[in-house]
Amino acid sequence: MKPILICCSLLVASAALAAPGQDRPQDYRWSMPVQVPAGAGIVQLSLPREVYLHASSASLADLRLFDADGKRLAYAIGAPPAPSATQRTNIPARIFPVTGAPATGDGLQGIDIRTADDGRLLSVSTRAGAAAATAALQALILDLGKQSEDKRIAALRFTPPARTDNYSAQVLLEVSDDLKQWDAIGTTTLNWLSNSDTQTLANDSIAFAPRAFRYARLSWQAGEPLAFAAITAQAVSETDIAAPRASVALQGLPGKQDNEWRYATPLAIPADSIALQLTQTNTVLPVTLGVYRQNSYIPRHRLHLRQQARPAQGAYFDPLLSTTFYRIGLDGKERISGDLAMPVTQTGEWVLQTSTEQPLAAGNAPALRLGWTPATVVFLASGKPPYQLAFGNSNAAAVAQPLSQVAPGFKADELLALKAASAGPLQPNAGAEAPPRVTKDGAPWRLAALWAALLLGVAVLGFFAWRLLTQMKEEQGSTDKQEH
Repeated sequence: MKPILICCSLLVASAALAAPGQDRPQDYRWSMPVQVPAGAGIVQLSLPREVYLHASSASLADLRLFDADGKRLAYAIGAPPAPSATQRTNIPARIFPVTGAPATGDGLQGIDIRTADDGRLLSVSTRAGAAAATAALQALILDLGKQSEDKRIAALRFTPPARTDNYSAQVLLEVSDDLKQWDAIGTTTLNWLSNSDTQTLANDSIAFAPRAFRYARLSWQAGEPLAFAAITAQAVSETDIAAPRASVALQGLPGKQDNEWRYATPLAIPADSIALQLTQTNTVLPVTLGVYRQNSYIPRHRLHLRQQARPAQGAYFDPLLSTTFYRIGLDGKERISGDLAMPVTQTGEWVLQTSTEQPLAAGNAPALRLGWTPATVVFLASGKPPYQLAFGNSNAAAVAQPLSQVAPGFKADELLALKAASAGPLQPNAGAEAPPRVTKDGAPWRLAALWAALLLGVAVLGFFAWRLLTQMKEEQGSTDKQEH
């Protein structure tokens, strides 16, 4: 029994050795204070540029949020939401009364409609010979004018004639783009009720799902037709708002070749645009931008080596973009090449190569500008404020959670409406501990110690199991001899 207890003690000790300590703010080299709006529960924070410049992980696995007591807060990280701005405008409708013949679902019978070449409605009149028994108002045709592609009509509002005290009627609204095909989109009851104090209670509009159309037809299903003094359409348009962008300008150092410049790059930057900031006017510079990669493939046959465009082992240049940047003076102004969009690329170093005929002098090396869209962090502002954002620990494991666990039950529009937190200036953590030693294969020394302790425990268990089996066999043999 004693050997088993010893072995269990070894296993427990090894587990304690490998278990990571409590996550603390001082384990991270950098921090930024975070201000949360008063009364906010779930908040969002657009990650500051400094996080990408100083984080130690390409996936931001070392990102942490702490409260004033050092308690870690749960958060989700992802692409920023795509907000849009809704603009509402009022469009006065041009009103054309239809008298005599009632409107039908198949169009207007006995009615002449004249339009201009641009579709503008000119007149609506009763045809000669189609004299109706009554000249009473039957319908109204509305011309809302040509709308831009981003505008949709969402409602019509009616203004009654002067001195209309009490009125009630049920109306049908139909819309069309060509005055031939009509679609019924809604009915409503319009009414105005006035009392002796000239106070009016009104239901004076009809709302519907936003849609694009130019013409509308209003007919009565109940109540007396009324020539409204004005009808106004409410148009809505949504414009996408570009997400905030961040950028950094990197200074280059000469590479191993005369036509090569290297730019050390923070690994966390998810660059999706790139540009060169040329130092001299009237410069046209064809370049190739790429990265150096390591190839550890060892070909089995010489034939494979001949067909390889890359070396079998070692570093090789991987070109990602070939283009021409320029800065040209023209009539006192400058024409400068802008940022080029590219797939998201994360690397620790960008390499610029020019043609051997156009090497860059040391003083003329352009800066490399990278742009990216910062991610958004959503978190629950629990615990004790103030809060801080910490990062800069190459051995930290990812702790980000799914958005459904941080903000359960929140709809897309509610997430868009979350209050925004803000981050303060970047601060180095004076008490930050040095990163733990790392073995050659990248595993921390604690992980190596864990495996060693576990293997030792298994070996000890195997030894004592063997001893126990041996003793059991010896005791069994002694018992058999005594019985004989």
